[in-house]
Amino acid sequence: MSELLKIRESMRKKKPTFVRKDAHKKIRLRKKWKRPRGLQNKLRLNFKGRGKRVRTGYRVPRKVRGLSREGLNEVIVKRAEEIKSIDAKTQGIIIAKAVGNKKRVDIIKKALESNIKILNISNAEEFAKGVESEIARRKEEKAKKSKEAEKKKEPKVKKKAEDKKVELTEEEKKKMEKAEKDKILTQKT
Repeated sequence: MSELLKIRESMRKKKPTFVRKDAHKKIRLRKKWKRPRGLQNKLRLNFKGRGKRVRTGYRVPRKVRGLSREGLNEVIVKRAEEIKSIDAKTQGIIIAKAVGNKKRVDIIKKALESNIKILNISNAEEFAKGVESEIARRKEEKAKKSKEAEKKKEPKVKKKAEDKKVELTEEEKKKMEKAEKDKILTQKT
């Protein structure tokens, strides 16, 4: 298997870039391969110096097609429970793009426990530690902000109540009492 992987690497180095005819002349023609179909197309007619065409001879050996650099089958994982069904000798995992950091750390921990290779993270242990420290830092910041918000709210409420009490002078108190008496007297029984 390792010999085939070496052959695949050497073949990939030799493989040319397949570009559509006249892609260098016109911007609207992307540098993407498209089979030449024209009747007088020189690339279709295999003229020398006209670029390379896609052919089966450029393919890698069948046994190593679709394998990772280590020679493992790639399995996309979205949940930590999926790790149980993976064979560590023949399969490696790729953590899905849409997985959040908390679940990603859980998947990494379970994979490291069962000695499964993680293919899309170069140093999984450092990554997990970094994410955990980031989560802890965010929690601390959130707690600080909530405490500061509580401190800001309490003094305002007390000041408003004190201001209302101080504002009422003796004359205003008498007016308020008189208004209450007038309400009582004017009520119909």
